[in-house]
Amino acid sequence: IAENCQTEFTVSVIIPVYRGGEVFRAVLSSFAALSPPPLEVIVVVDGEDDGSGVLAQELGMQVVRTETQIGPAGARNRGSEYARGNILLFLDADVSVAPDIIARVCDIFECNPRLAAVIGSYDDEPADQNFLSQYRNLLHHYVHQTSREEASTFWAGCGAIRRQVFVSLGGFNLSYGRPSIEDIEFGYRLRRDGYNIRLEKSLQVKHLKRWTGWSLVRTDFLNRALPWSLLILREGRFPNDLNIRLSSRLSVAATYLLITSLIFGVWWPSGFYSSAVLTALYLFLNAPIYRWFCHKRGWIFAFKVLPWHFVYYFLSGLGFAAALMLHLVGSIRPEESKRWLKKHGLAGEHGEASD
Repeated sequence: IAENCQTEFTVSVIIPVYRGGEVFRAVLSSFAALSPPPLEVIVVVDGEDDGSGVLAQELGMQVVRTETQIGPAGARNRGSEYARGNILLFLDADVSVAPDIIARVCDIFECNPRLAAVIGSYDDEPADQNFLSQYRNLLHHYVHQTSREEASTFWAGCGAIRRQVFVSLGGFNLSYGRPSIEDIEFGYRLRRDGYNIRLEKSLQVKHLKRWTGWSLVRTDFLNRALPWSLLILREGRFPNDLNIRLSSRLSVAATYLLITSLIFGVWWPSGFYSSAVLTALYLFLNAPIYRWFCHKRGWIFAFKVLPWHFVYYFLSGLGFAAALMLHLVGSIRPEESKRWLKKHGLAGEHGEASD
């Protein structure tokens, strides 16, 4: 595999970083063991440098700096302008990699000549041991490991793409001025133009991020549910894959019906009967993942997952409702809607690859 990679493919690794801290130091240390090494590692310091860029330079990596913070979409695009490899491997600044990741990526493209892009997933051993970090990263792992190999979108946490394809599509969407769904939107354009994306379930990276209750709620609603729902409404496509598969959509509906039935049950006790039925439906829809959590971390962990997973579906539904309202406002007052979305880095209108 390594021989093929060296002769046929050249891989440019691109990592955007903003205040990477000690986590980024651990990420860079994992690159010392890469075999074979990539053609180059390009670290894009997005605005303020807390020493991450200096550290990358000391390790022999190419460092590109932006004058102001432009967000991960713009930072990745900036890095791609300096890349010389025919494969671009995008990684987040909070994931460490296995020593054979370059060889694995090359092998995947060699075995699939018509493949445009490949994405991986987090592994099932998150670095941070607090409950929310374990839960959230394991949830991501489960979703990717149980999704279709013919992927419906792209993931920049660990995603590789042929450089010529990336350039032809204009890179990531610059109107996402904050960490959001710029990679998902890019994947939608990839599929819309007929390109193939593969979810390689064995291509795994370790997530080093520490999740808190606030960061989880903010990410699930503002950075995922709301902009992804806006994208779905704009594109008119609801793929049965990843976080928006049919069982997840039914779970969101069951969540809100259950909340409604419990509220009405305060005045009409018969409403609690429907609550019991909806609870059973909710548990039935999510039984596979709860059994999986139990298998991985035990019954106590799986029990602690229940309220947070319920909150996850609640925020998903709230995000879709907010997106639908914004979508309707946009059809009546388009300029006002665009200004609001742009202000919050959620515009989603395709921009150029460089800024």
